[in-house]
Parts: sequence; structure tokens; C-alpha cells
Amino acid sequence: MLDSLPPLNALKAFEAAARLGSVTAAAQELSVTHGAVSRQIRALEAHFDTSLFERAGRGLVLTRYGRQLHAGVSEAFTGLRASCRALNREIEGAPFTLACPGSLLARWLIPRLDRLHRELPSLRLNALASDGEPDPRRGDISAALAFIAPPWPSDMEVIEIAPETIGAVAAPGIAERLTTRPFDALFDETLLDTASRPQAWPQWAHACGLDDDALVRARQSGQSFEHLYYLLEAALAGLGVAIAPRLVIEGDLQSGRLVAPWGFVDTDARLCLLLARGTPRQSGEQLATWLRHEVTTRA
Repeated sequence: MLDSLPPLNALKAFEAAARLGSVTAAAQELSVTHGAVSRQIRALEAHFDTSLFERAGRGLVLTRYGRQLHAGVSEAFTGLRASCRALNREIEGAPFTLACPGSLLARWLIPRLDRLHRELPSLRLNALASDGEPDPRRGDISAALAFIAPPWPSDMEVIEIAPETIGAVAAPGIAERLTTRPFDALFDETLLDTASRPQAWPQWAHACGLDDDALVRARQSGQSFEHLYYLLEAALAGLGVAIAPRLVIEGDLQSGRLVAPWGFVDTDARLCLLLARGTPRQSGEQLATWLRHEVTTRA
């Protein structure tokens, strides 16, 4: 077809050879062999069924048709290079937007943001709370930080940060009273959980060897909250015994506002960094490395 475009590689070889006046110089610039550039030029000449270069001593000069083609190709490649440079500058200057559940953001990430900005100044992190499960596929965020269980979504990159560890926690008054009684006496208390993680209590209780039927009966009179943040506020207010990820309540444990006398267990979920398509891999890996260090050394 007369209006069909020739292969891009052929146009690249032609543009470089025309601009530099040498097949050898073009091959060096494109990091290919002399023969590869020559073959691309011959293919381009075959496409147009005309000669585009003629010899001039040891160099090359454009024919009349070569000059005509080069004018348009040179302008096009100049525009492409400018567009790519502009895009790279925008990507490098754009903030890295990280979405995560509100409880994880408020109780774990925000207290560390100042240190993150100091230690990763080039990342320009912008952290925000998400409604529901954070999803980088929605287009306005670069990545999401969340506890998720396999299988991982196939349409985004998932970088594991740390295992999820959960435990039953309560305000000091409730915990002190329960530690003087048999282990399963905690089922006499109001059990608190979140609607988004109904499997948390069964996972913990099974790992601790507690009776499944007793747990079911206790949960029937328990209370469920929409968000983990509300669940933890209820536990802090002494409304019952909550089940929660250790990472999110570490500060409350250290301050003594919550107590976990019955221990923690690992689940099949992981704290993961989920990268949207198009998110620079280097930025994601940089943030993941920092997060792993925070979890393991400064939890």
C-alpha cells in the first residue's frame, strides 16, 4: 500500500545515518552492527523502490528523495524525543500516591511519614486513606498498601512486605480480669471484629486450640464494625475484646493502652505493596525496601 508506514527500525537507521553521514557512526549510536544498519537502509529503499543515499568518498550523501524523506523523519524523531523527555520529567516530578486503609494510615504510616520523607526525599510520597479496599487499578494512585491473602491479582505487581500477625486485645482492665481465669473465659466477654475480616477470630482461635462452637456462640452476641479504626476505638473504650493485626496496634501495646495476654498468630495474609501498571518499578522497590525495614526494626 502506498500510504503504509515502513518499519520503525528502518526509519531509525535511516535518520541516524543521514544525520551523521555515516553507516558506521549510525551503528555506534544505535548500538547495533554496521551490517544491521545497512540492511535496514536497504529495506527502506526497497519499501520506496528508490535510492536514498549515494556514496561521496568514504561518506554518504542523501539523494533528492532521501533529502525529502529525511526532512519529515528528522522532524518526527525530534518531536518524539521531546515528548519522551517531557514525559520522563513529568514522571520524575510527579508525586508517588500511596493509598491504604485508614486505620493502617493513621496508626502506623502517619507516625512514620516524617522519617520517610527525610530518608526517601526523591519519592515525593503522597499518602491517602482509601474507602474500602485500596485499588491501584482505579488510575489516580500509584500503589496501595494493604493486608491481602493469596492468590495475588494477576493484573498488578504485588510486592510482599511482611506476614500478617493477629491477636486478641483488650483494655487493661478487661485483660487483667481475664488473665486470672481459664483461657476460654474470654468468650464470656463481648467479642469485637470487623465486617471486612470475619475470618480473623476463627483463624486466631483455631491456632490457639480454642473450641470452635464456643467461639460461634460468643460471636453471636458480639459486635461488628465497618472499619478497623472503629473496632480499635471500641476496644480502647473497654467495650470488649477485639481481634486486630499486631502492626496496627503496636503503638497501643507499647503505651499499655491495649494488652494482648493471649499472644499473636500468623495468618495466610501478607502486608503487600500493590503497584499499578505504569508505576516506575524503581520507586516501588525503593518504597518496599523502606517499609520492610520499618516493619522489622521499628514496628
